[in-house]
Amino acid sequence: MLPYDCTGLDVHPWDNSSILHSLLFFLIFFIADRQEGIGVCGWILVSLSFLLVLITFPISIWACIKVVREYERAVVFRLGRILPKKAKGPGMILVLPCTDTFIKVDLRTVTCKIPPQEILTRDAVTAQVDGVVHYRIHSAVCAVANVTDVHSATLLLAQTTLRNVLGTQSLAQLLAGREEIAHSVQATLGSATEQWGVKVGRVEIKDIRIPVAMQRAMAAEAEAARETKAKVVAAEGEMNASKALQKASMVLSESPAALPLRYLQTLTAVAAQNNSTIVFPLPINMSGEMGQNYLRK
Repeated sequence: MLPYDCTGLDVHPWDNSSILHSLLFFLIFFIADRQEGIGVCGWILVSLSFLLVLITFPISIWACIKVVREYERAVVFRLGRILPKKAKGPGMILVLPCTDTFIKVDLRTVTCKIPPQEILTRDAVTAQVDGVVHYRIHSAVCAVANVTDVHSATLLLAQTTLRNVLGTQSLAQLLAGREEIAHSVQATLGSATEQWGVKVGRVEIKDIRIPVAMQRAMAAEAEAARETKAKVVAAEGEMNASKALQKASMVLSESPAALPLRYLQTLTAVAAQNNSTIVFPLPINMSGEMGQNYLRK
């Protein structure tokens, strides 16, 4: 017989298999945390936090369960370190009280309006330019760990990039090449924000404002250019008409009867336009003879 008979004693469930299971869970938990390098003190704090969750279960489960929406990701910090080097979600995630904190990051596209920027173009003309930037966060960890405020930083960088790019363009290039300038700003801004986990989707030049005096000067220049072009077109028309008349005179000179027929055709056209006009045609030979007699006198 054994010195102590334990068959009649009531054994608490935590005294055998439950304690073994808890110890195994702690061991797995510690091995996972060792890879994060939290140290011995970190292991102790995490184990105490987990033990607190077990003691206060099931009340503590409401503090450990967090819900992340479909368009969000949660960056979890355990004792100040990002765990497990990537964002969690979407869905339900578990965090430990006292040792774990988390930050939710929105992954939807953000539309950012660039305030009007007063710039000086390459040909020394002042102008105000504003635009719109469309971007989204593709890496929640980089957006949280590499920059303090990713949205504010992206807006400020977009403003400075727009000013720098437009400063290298002339006014004519600025007015005519909006698409090329927008693509240049997008490429420069995208390469700079890549380390922040930001993907720039599109950049648009919204409006370009120039001084009123410059607008009047450009309008006068455009009007003068249009008048010059109109005069050139009119002169070319006169030249073509004179060449056509020269060819027509050569054709009429070959046939003596062609000129009276053309004369009669002109009288018919004049009579058809205004019926109240009475035309008295005179023979062309008569007018020629009258002119010769006048010259003889």
